[in-house]
Amino acid sequence: MQAVALTWEQSGLLAAGLYAGAYGMSRLPRGSVRRLWPFLREAGTIAVLYAMWQLVGTLSVMGTSGAYVRARWIVRFQRGLPFPHESSVQSVVLPHPLLAQFCNLYYAGLHFAGLFALLLWLFARHRAQYARARLSVVVLTGSCLLVQLVPVAPPRLAPQAQVVDVAARYGQSVYGSMGAGADQLSAMPSVHVAWALLIAVVVIRVSRSRLRWLIVAYPIATIFVVIATGNHFWLDGIVAAAILALGEAAIGLGCRIRARSSGSLSNRAVALKPGVAPDRSPAVRSHT
Repeated sequence: MQAVALTWEQSGLLAAGLYAGAYGMSRLPRGSVRRLWPFLREAGTIAVLYAMWQLVGTLSVMGTSGAYVRARWIVRFQRGLPFPHESSVQSVVLPHPLLAQFCNLYYAGLHFAGLFALLLWLFARHRAQYARARLSVVVLTGSCLLVQLVPVAPPRLAPQAQVVDVAARYGQSVYGSMGAGADQLSAMPSVHVAWALLIAVVVIRVSRSRLRWLIVAYPIATIFVVIATGNHFWLDGIVAAAILALGEAAIGLGCRIRARSSGSLSNRAVALKPGVAPDRSPAVRSHT
């Protein structure tokens, strides 16, 4: 199967085209077409992030040979965790070819489509929440990429894991028939799981619909897919969730500090005006 994903070169060219289109539209006279330029600019930013993710997949700072040693360590470490073996999860999928092929397609393409849909929804319907979500994407993805510079083999390439390469079995592997390169040895952490969890967190935080909790099914399905296809260990998802939690905590703290600083500056500006008493009420916390 041909790769569903764009290469980092293709993503970089796409980003350049989107930025050029955004700049061109921003110079047009006011009208309905000009209103599209902020959307093209943000789409270009997303394409840049995607290009960086794809590029890091081809790099390694410690050589690929140690990737299999680290995979064996994960196999031993997970024996003490209260999770079923990855092969047990695969046993749900392997007897059903259509389900297995669906999982392969899900893994190959839905992660980026889901993230893009989230940002598009925020940009179109909840613009005030967009900047916070974009920052979360940047922090989360960048943190995951730094960890991925240290190669770790996925369970499908680690004999000790006793896991089947489901995509290869059905001819749906996006990696082709070549040997295992650095792009296949960036299993830790799982960006698929990280993005899926972030999508759920943002939707639950922003939406006020009672149905918003249904989005929890998306990260659950993603975790099932990455395990069932043999592309990730449980620990890959656990580390992704920890990175997301730390990033969101840091961003939330930064937002609160900025809100307090803004409130303090506003009070000082008011105090400088003659005859106007400064506001002594507590600073309003930002919920964006």
